[in-house]
Amino acid sequence: MARQSRGAGTRQERAHRILDAASALIQRWGYNKTTIDDIARQAGVAKGTIYLHWKTREELFSALLTREKLEMGMEIRRSIEDDPEGATLRGMIKHMALILMKRPLLKAIFLHDMEMLGKLAHERYSTEAHQQRLRGFNAYLELLREHNLVRKDLSLQAQVYIFSAIFTGFFLAQPFMAEDYPLSDEEIADLMAETVHMTLEPDHEISPDSLQAASDMFRRYLDHSMEAAQEQFQQEIDG
Repeated sequence: MARQSRGAGTRQERAHRILDAASALIQRWGYNKTTIDDIARQAGVAKGTIYLHWKTREELFSALLTREKLEMGMEIRRSIEDDPEGATLRGMIKHMALILMKRPLLKAIFLHDMEMLGKLAHERYSTEAHQQRLRGFNAYLELLREHNLVRKDLSLQAQVYIFSAIFTGFFLAQPFMAEDYPLSDEEIADLMAETVHMTLEPDHEISPDSLQAASDMFRRYLDHSMEAAQEQFQQEIDG
């Protein structure tokens, strides 16, 4: 996907180098303090070169966030392929958490971090692409319900809210924990997965057929999201 396209030509390689520079600077200084001049200097290109790809600073950072989500999708895809229960809710939240912990910019996107992302933190969640991802996730949850892989005594809307609250809550709690709670990333991800399991999943053994159906559905959902994001990303770096 995004990384694989780096060998597609000088123009794309240059675009990725500029995005790498933008990623480093926004994590260091934040969106509001990072200028096109800063990015050009960091990337080793002329300021005008950046405008060959993006007309505005906002468009450049939009492409950067799209690339981050593409790369996250690829990492999740690889993770669930190595985990027989990776497509269950508990498996998915564990893999997503571990990936976010290693990628500060992705973490900022999901937590609406205004300090790092500025106005981009909210704009990304009002797009049609985001709404499509939500619809895809809802369809995935519906399939889990059909195969008794999540509780049915809660509405779909309640399950989406609870899942989001658990995922976001664990990350928001980290800065407030005392040093007496030195949990590793893996331990935190395991706790998130266990919380999702105890809250949203029924306590019974998963049949191989149900697990396969969930895996197939999740891969279709992920592949569809990544295909749309790849198309959007290509448009964003082509200018």
